[in-house]
Amino acid sequence: MRMLGMALAAILTTPVWAPPVPDADEPALRVLVFSKTAGFRHESIPAGVAALRAMGAADGFDVVATEDAAVFTDSGLGGFDAVVFLSTTGDVLDESQQAAFRRYIARGAGYVGIHAAADTEYDWPWYGRLVGAYFASHPRVQEATVVVTDRTHPSTSMLPQRWTRTDEWYNYKAGPRDEVHVLASLDERSYKGGAMGGEHPIAWCHQFDGGRAWYTGGGHTNASWAEPMFIEHVRGGILWAAGAITDQHGPR
Repeated sequence: MRMLGMALAAILTTPVWAPPVPDADEPALRVLVFSKTAGFRHESIPAGVAALRAMGAADGFDVVATEDAAVFTDSGLGGFDAVVFLSTTGDVLDESQQAAFRRYIARGAGYVGIHAAADTEYDWPWYGRLVGAYFASHPRVQEATVVVTDRTHPSTSMLPQRWTRTDEWYNYKAGPRDEVHVLASLDERSYKGGAMGGEHPIAWCHQFDGGRAWYTGGGHTNASWAEPMFIEHVRGGILWAAGAITDQHGPR
């Protein structure tokens, strides 16, 4: 009986392993929002930055916003789980910054491109493959119908199959479908000025060069950044790209 009591005491006093809990003061994720422009500048950038900061505050992840490309070094990017290119335009990174960004993605980090991120770095083929497609043209801002083709992805699962909203709708130089997983496309019958025919992707994702990339063509207008459903769309894209949510298109 005495031996049984000793055995029970040993069991009760043996520490039980549990996964480590992050420090309460340490954010689960860190996201860099980069909005440098070397071409057209969208007036909605401040609204986008504010919405992304509010998103981070609500969800408990850290959002750092900058227009300074000097952060694109190994050490500067190293603390971030994903980088958001928020309506960047033109050539925004020099060669050393480009090299650091490539290494960052190769280490398994995430990229999120929003709207004019597709109007960026035309002379850098690697970036073109990362973002998925380059901007070609756009009609006036107007209402259109987005057809959601994947309602399981974290960035589209909350959307209706036919999502009608107002934005500036990009035409792209080439359709990205062969290289990416298309999440949503535009119904060109629902608005004027579409130039891609029946195949007009507007949101997509893919694994690329060791990391994850997600893009949405929305976000031109200030009003976009006050739309709860658009915010949730972007939120899902960020969390997926950062590796916080996985699906069949998530980390290998």
